[in-house]
Amino acid sequence: MKIDRRKFLHVTAAGAVAAGAATLLANYDWLFAKTYPGDTKKLFEKCGACSQTFFCLLNREFGHPKKTEELASDPLAGGLMSLQYQCGMLWGAALAAGAESFRRYEHNQAINKAIASTKNIAESFSKRTNTLNCRDITCDFANKFDMAEFMLKSIPGGFTNMVCMNLAEKWAPEAIQSAKEGLTAKQTDLPKLPLSCASEVAKKMGANNEEMVIVSGFAGGLGLSGQACGALGAAIWISSLEWCKKHPGESGSSNPNAKEILKAFKVETGSEFLCHKISGQTFKTIGEHTEFVKNGGCNNLINVLARS
Repeated sequence: MKIDRRKFLHVTAAGAVAAGAATLLANYDWLFAKTYPGDTKKLFEKCGACSQTFFCLLNREFGHPKKTEELASDPLAGGLMSLQYQCGMLWGAALAAGAESFRRYEHNQAINKAIASTKNIAESFSKRTNTLNCRDITCDFANKFDMAEFMLKSIPGGFTNMVCMNLAEKWAPEAIQSAKEGLTAKQTDLPKLPLSCASEVAKKMGANNEEMVIVSGFAGGLGLSGQACGALGAAIWISSLEWCKKHPGESGSSNPNAKEILKAFKVETGSEFLCHKISGQTFKTIGEHTEFVKNGGCNNLINVLARS
């Protein structure tokens, strides 16, 4: 059974309406003036992808919507092209943190702050869920029985009571707070000339300085978490952004080149997705990751992704 995220959301919504049991939970903290009970769920329903929802949510909080860039983040939903690695909410929030960092700081400092903010965001999400990965929160998308069970469980409580919907609304204020704290926290151990594997891919793909900073938080498996490759996520987003620029108003999920990038990545890594396994190490600091990239770490993979 193959079904994309948008169809999945609409099918589940139709079932909920038929059951006549749609409900709207309001477990939202009154922490920020631009959010209110039920708002995140409404935005999620409108966007249709968890990654776009959180990119949009944080951009709105910072006062700088970026519609085309937000649409380009759709392929990152479902844990990176529905592969169920880091939750799409994390990828979207990281992009928004990068965009805000670019507005606040000069280039090198902006990369540092974007990575630090993304690390903070990932820690906040892990504290809320005890995981970073989509599969642990939802079900195995590749298993039709798991998917059917997940959909059936969603119907009694209604579309807006789905696991992802409830998590999104509960974590939204925490995501905003963690992003802000990461962008403003004082740190003394930041490198003067930071490097991000994600930014390097973007640069080789022709991205401008802003786009390089926007993806920089993906470094080291997203916020140095060592999970699914941040360079891959950056390549998919940059490619999808270019596609969205040529197809105004359309979702980046329709970008045909994203699959080609994924295919090339799997050939190069032997289908290994985890950063700490591909790189052979974990990164405790931005400085460690900078030295790794500076010394040619993952250079072949970065070039492969950039050419795909």
